[in-house]
Amino acid sequence: MTYENVKIHPQVDGGVKKGSASFGGGTLSCNCASDKVTVKVGAQTAHNHVCGCTKCWKPDGAVFSQVAVVGRDAISVTANAGKLKIVNEAAPIQRYACTGCGTHMYGRIENKEHPFYGLDFVHTELSSEQGWSEPQFAAFVSSVIESGVDPSRMEGIRGRLKELGLEPYDALSPPLMDAIATHVAKKSGALPA
Repeated sequence: MTYENVKIHPQVDGGVKKGSASFGGGTLSCNCASDKVTVKVGAQTAHNHVCGCTKCWKPDGAVFSQVAVVGRDAISVTANAGKLKIVNEAAPIQRYACTGCGTHMYGRIENKEHPFYGLDFVHTELSSEQGWSEPQFAAFVSSVIESGVDPSRMEGIRGRLKELGLEPYDALSPPLMDAIATHVAKKSGALPA
């Protein structure tokens, strides 16, 4: 059975495009018609994936978001920073969105105790440059139901994700879950720091 008519996200619906190991970053732009917020990302991204959670920004009509991480020191807002506002200041990931169009430009973790402190979350689809790291897995797949996807669609969604080479998880990928558990174990003393 083929699932190629099942839509996931515009960046992967036609197939996953391989990134370039030599790619050095680019510019993300919001979706405003003028006075766009722009963010320079000065490095290649990592852990790119499609995410079904209800917190990540998705383009209109997408079932999943596409999100990757980069070191926070690689991020700089280069235009219209005054239009950015944190969506939810109490959330672990403080997502900076454009107040004009609602596009999430980047997410930052300020809690130094968080396992992913030092990494910012970005949506590489907001860039016209080619070469960004490709999506490697699908996270929080069941969570798309929470955003209104009919549960009867889940077999097709998981089937399409597998066709695209994006292993579906209802958490993060095993290496990322291992990184979280290692961080927690070191904090608790179960592993040496």
